[in-house]
Amino acid sequence: MILKKRQDYISWDEYFMGVALLSAKRSKDPSTQVGACIVNSKNKIVGAGYNGLPIGCSDDEFPWQKQGELLDTKYPYVCHAELNAILNNIGMDLQGCKIYTALFPCNECAKAIIQSGITEVIFLSDKYAGTDTAKASKIMLDKAAVKYRKVEAKIIRLVLSYEEGDV
Repeated sequence: MILKKRQDYISWDEYFMGVALLSAKRSKDPSTQVGACIVNSKNKIVGAGYNGLPIGCSDDEFPWQKQGELLDTKYPYVCHAELNAILNNIGMDLQGCKIYTALFPCNECAKAIIQSGITEVIFLSDKYAGTDTAKASKIMLDKAAVKYRKVEAKIIRLVLSYEEGDV
């Protein structure tokens, strides 16, 4: 019997968005977990990140609240997944790369994306589309000719297993 290749393998978009979603599982943020994955033109992962505190800042010593006085919330302290992926890249030029991110990037991350040379953003959710920061992000990405699109996935859910028998 001649075996043929599997037909139910995941697409590149599903694979790289999966890496972004898996990266998000590292986030300590109790309300929002976001991950990002940067890919070069040869479909090689060159950076990954998730939303969290900077290196050297203890997750236990900073606030995770969403509301209150600014310094008593997470917002001035947390690095977004996209920025972390850019900063965590493997030391190569990101010109022409794509970034996969669970959440459409804010205006601050859009600046970093543009400055790094990334030319395409693929996102899963744009739940803040009506906010000024999302609007500013889109204006900058458009002016800088950075393409963006919602990921097209044929699968809804992908389950990972650490059971040895599943390999």
